[in-house]
Amino acid sequence: MTHLTTHILDATAGTPAVGVTVSLTELDGSPVAEGTTDHDGRLALGPDRLDDGDYALTFATGAYFRSRGVASFHPIATIAFTVSGEPHLHVPLLLSPFAYSTYRGS
Repeated sequence: MTHLTTHILDATAGTPAVGVTVSLTELDGSPVAEGTTDHDGRLALGPDRLDDGDYALTFATGAYFRSRGVASFHPIATIAFTVSGEPHLHVPLLLSPFAYSTYRGS
């Protein structure tokens, strides 16, 4: 079972992305949890532990940029990933108005 965290950095501003709504679902679309990034762009999401399986994090990137008066291309960014026995999984998002990237964090 895995504990899940995320962190969003707004690459254009060089600051954490505060107030981004993030939802966690199973890949079949079943909701697991939802939350909003804190003052440091961080969020622990879901139950204390996730069972092994396939999940998706969906970040409300369009709403984040609209709230700042910035035009953007992606209304959401969805990252699918597999949980396979890790005690902790960190899924960061590096965000700009017209691109995003992610990696398996530590």
